[in-house]
Amino acid sequence: MSDQQIGVVGAGTMGQGIAQVVAASGYQVHLYDVAEEQLSRAKANIDKGLTKLVAKEKISEADKSAALARVSTTTSLDSLSDCAVIIEAAPEQPELKEKLFRDLSRLSSSTILASNTSSLSLTRLAAVCEHPERVVGMHFFNPVPVLKLVEVIRAEQTSDATVDEIETLAKALGKTAVPVGDAPGFAVNRLLVPMINEAAFIVQEGTATPEAVDEAMKLGAAHPMGPLALADLIGLDVCLAIMEVLQEGFGDPKYRPCPLLKRMVAAGYLGRKSGRGFYHYD
Repeated sequence: MSDQQIGVVGAGTMGQGIAQVVAASGYQVHLYDVAEEQLSRAKANIDKGLTKLVAKEKISEADKSAALARVSTTTSLDSLSDCAVIIEAAPEQPELKEKLFRDLSRLSSSTILASNTSSLSLTRLAAVCEHPERVVGMHFFNPVPVLKLVEVIRAEQTSDATVDEIETLAKALGKTAVPVGDAPGFAVNRLLVPMINEAAFIVQEGTATPEAVDEAMKLGAAHPMGPLALADLIGLDVCLAIMEVLQEGFGDPKYRPCPLLKRMVAAGYLGRKSGRGFYHYD
């Protein structure tokens, strides 16, 4: 357990999951978002997540209450000035993230700024900061309370001490830190999202239905979830954004986003969060 304060910027799906894990691990969490309504939803979802752990007898009711008490919410970035580490989990928009990092870097010269970006350049984010050596990637995976991996991405400017501190934090959160270089998509998404994109091409061409693709990959490749069901869980907009980063970063036509994926995103069919993607959700 620790009295160290951790900031989480962005109260969406990933921010909520990160905040839950950090609080359950004994840290004080300051969860930031621009919208009070989103913060209220996030606090309620963290409560639900912890309740599930109680039901599975992984934590006690007292543990749940203590973890919730360690989560505070704020709409002021200045409230994060005393945090030892700030984990950014804002939408995958380069300009937004750069502005956040520019502003966050002015809060404290000692705070580590960690981004949960799934594909964007950490070197680019570090370049806008006053203390670029304290910028690092800390890429969690959805659902954060369940999946153990954290990709730790070193920017060109990141110091050894920063990497060491983030790897220590990941371990304290019950995660396994895997070091990865600062390249588009890092490791997992560079492998995973092109597979999802190719599955979309298979559906677009009429070779197989989404159900058939997913069943084949579960039974033939031992995947616990088919690629298109996974795409719906991740968010088709997120998958498209990662493909666009890969295409721009490598300039290789093999990363061309599937037109079907682009049309679905344009239509607002984003997966589970919108109620419709490759599948329909109630």
